[in-house]
Amino acid sequence: MGTVGGSWFHGGMAHNVELAERVRDLMPAGTTEVKMFGGLAFIVNGNMACAVGADDLLVRTGRSAYEAALAAGAEPMIMGARTMSGYVNVAADLLNGDALAGWVERGVATAESLPPK
Repeated sequence: MGTVGGSWFHGGMAHNVELAERVRDLMPAGTTEVKMFGGLAFIVNGNMACAVGADDLLVRTGRSAYEAALAAGAEPMIMGARTMSGYVNVAADLLNGDALAGWVERGVATAESLPPK
């Protein structure tokens, strides 16, 4: 696995365009995209669901699904010295084939469970 926290804020690399296209194809209608955290975030009902980095995926799990996501192979999302509770970083090797859909679904479900902004 890569650096804890993935590509976020590490060298200012652009997001992975191919991965972003794969994520875009899985997002529900009405999803918006915003550049943030050095990557491309996917916003559902005004709430971030996930974001594509240089080679990894930031997924919003919420606190209730955080431990399950870690057990499935994700890493804690660390920005600076802070662990972002309710967010995980998913390395590229866990995003192959149909596996990406499961991670995106986790993020979308979390974003849809929150009040719209």
